Amino acid sequence: MHPVTRAIRSQVDRTNEMEHAQPLFLTSSFCFDNAEEMRAAFADENDDNIYSRFSNPNVQEFVDRMCALEGTEAGFATASGMSAIFASFMTFLKQGDHLLSCRSIFGSTHTVITKYLPKYGISHSYVDAAADSRAWEAAIRPETKMIYLETPTNPALEVIDLAAVSALAKKHNLLLNVDNCFATPIAQQPVQYGADLIVHSATKWLDGQGRVLGGIVLGKKELIKEIYLFCRSTGPSLSPFNAWLLSRSLETLEVRMDRHAASAFSIAKALENHPSLAWVKYPFLPTHPQYAIATKQMTNGGGIVCFELKGGLSAGKQFLDALKLLSLTANLGDTRSIASHPASTTHAKLSEAERQAVGISSGLIRISVGLEHPDDILADIKQALDQLPA
Repeated sequence: MHPVTRAIRSQVDRTNEMEHAQPLFLTSSFCFDNAEEMRAAFADENDDNIYSRFSNPNVQEFVDRMCALEGTEAGFATASGMSAIFASFMTFLKQGDHLLSCRSIFGSTHTVITKYLPKYGISHSYVDAAADSRAWEAAIRPETKMIYLETPTNPALEVIDLAAVSALAKKHNLLLNVDNCFATPIAQQPVQYGADLIVHSATKWLDGQGRVLGGIVLGKKELIKEIYLFCRSTGPSLSPFNAWLLSRSLETLEVRMDRHAASAFSIAKALENHPSLAWVKYPFLPTHPQYAIATKQMTNGGGIVCFELKGGLSAGKQFLDALKLLSLTANLGDTRSIASHPASTTHAKLSEAERQAVGISSGLIRISVGLEHPDDILADIKQALDQLPA
């Protein structure tokens, strides 16, 4: 069966009530018929549920569906995308190890790497996302243990050649850890290019309606077993209710992402020559610097469009204030379109030099294209642009 079909039809065994959709298992713990069954469960001799911090039927359904979509052997779901990323670091990195990452990454991930990993004696280096494989290989040290990357990156939409970086990881016996949040498994399956770990913020496109937080790490069974043991003790467990909602959302993921991507592509093309914009970036536009890589490893360009306002920081604020339809909120991947200006919001604490180093210019606008009619989304963007000074 197609991965989408397997994801939709993947379900924990029905109860005696013979429900069509899985019921909610809002319980902190699970019972046993006798002492021997309980002993065996705690000894890891079976897969019986013990405690919802460890496992839960709703959470397992979400994991199974994501494994089907990403083509991985196993997964572990967490309370948020950042807890998934942190778990993927701390499970496999120790004092004295070195992490190699692409420079353009989500702001909170940057904070974890630069502020918190050093407290555990874990060093890091950044490589420009647009760099070739020689630059990546030159940054590898004897103590390097993991390569971490986003593709496309947040928010600059840079695209990294997964096959090339994977070849380096295998050559140097490093773990390749890929944040696949922007592409989703509908557009890209990093495991096909050799990724060892795939992380997601399920809060974004996987939920798709701005309702709940969630995260997940996926990969080979032996690696996910280590993630499970770390999270079982440290406790970033996903709520069964959130998992139940996320499982329902995955049933429409392909349909939604096809619409998001189609609308984003049409909007990006329509804005390409707008006089208020210095450039427009979308992975499937031929003008994108990594267009060839994007079309090689992705089946669509995703639902994010970026552009640069000629007026810089001041124009960015004016543009947001002029919008009437698009939401101003700290999220993306919603049914409702969202606009953000990273230089004045999520990355405002960085210096201008630091923002430029990670691809965040003062006039950068990120649009998360929703499911409204694309003509209405485009009309709101254009009327806001028209209000900017010439």
